Amino acid sequence: MGNRGKPRGVSSSAAENLLPTGARRASGGAVRPGRAERRKLQRKVKRRRRRSAVKEIPLLVGVAVLIALVLKTFLLQAFVIPSGSMENTIQIGDRVLVDKFTPWFGSKPQRGDVVVFKDPGNWLAGEKTTKKNDPVVVKQVKEGLVAIGLLPSDNDKDLIKRVVAVGGDTVKCCDAQGRVTVNGMPLSEPYIHPGNKPSAFDFSVTVPQGRLWVMGDHRANSADSRYHRTEQYGGTVSEDSVVGRAMVIAWPWATGRA
Repeated sequence: MGNRGKPRGVSSSAAENLLPTGARRASGGAVRPGRAERRKLQRKVKRRRRRSAVKEIPLLVGVAVLIALVLKTFLLQAFVIPSGSMENTIQIGDRVLVDKFTPWFGSKPQRGDVVVFKDPGNWLAGEKTTKKNDPVVVKQVKEGLVAIGLLPSDNDKDLIKRVVAVGGDTVKCCDAQGRVTVNGMPLSEPYIHPGNKPSAFDFSVTVPQGRLWVMGDHRANSADSRYHRTEQYGGTVSEDSVVGRAMVIAWPWATGRA
């Protein structure tokens, strides 16, 4: 009679320690959670972790945007090539990474460098480009992503050419073999588009200090310094207008180095 109401097969002392939830009372009087309570506790912990992860997403996005802005402003920026003026070195649609870091330490463009620079004054009118006409909303979204460095720039105010001569140089074309010369020395230009001449017409220009003479590798399809000789500074480009030096073609990978 003394064990009435107690679980069958459980001693009197053990039954007294059982709680309604199935938990057991520890020897010191503390309650040890049962299996159901442990599962409930685990679910609570998982929910808290999920909420914590969701709360961290805006922070992670903010950090990513900040890093992209720093990279774009001070280190590297990607550009989409809209024209064929640098073929076959760089193709239409290639994504080129441009070094913006070294100019901060006084590094100046050298002969042979491929550089991106701001349009000195309506040069792009002579370039044949293949820019897409996106809907207004898509265009605005792209511009925003470009501004923070998450998309490559296809800015219609930037050009890409090769530096042929720098300040103080005299650049001429053509010598008896049809080559471009700098300070009387003929240039070896294996990068010129197959079938193109170094230049279809003669010119002779002394480059002012702080300026550059630039030409496209696809000489027959490049409205470069040669076509602006009658303008102020004789078709040369200011070093200050240079955005950076093209380092590598980021996409497609197979194209290789600029």
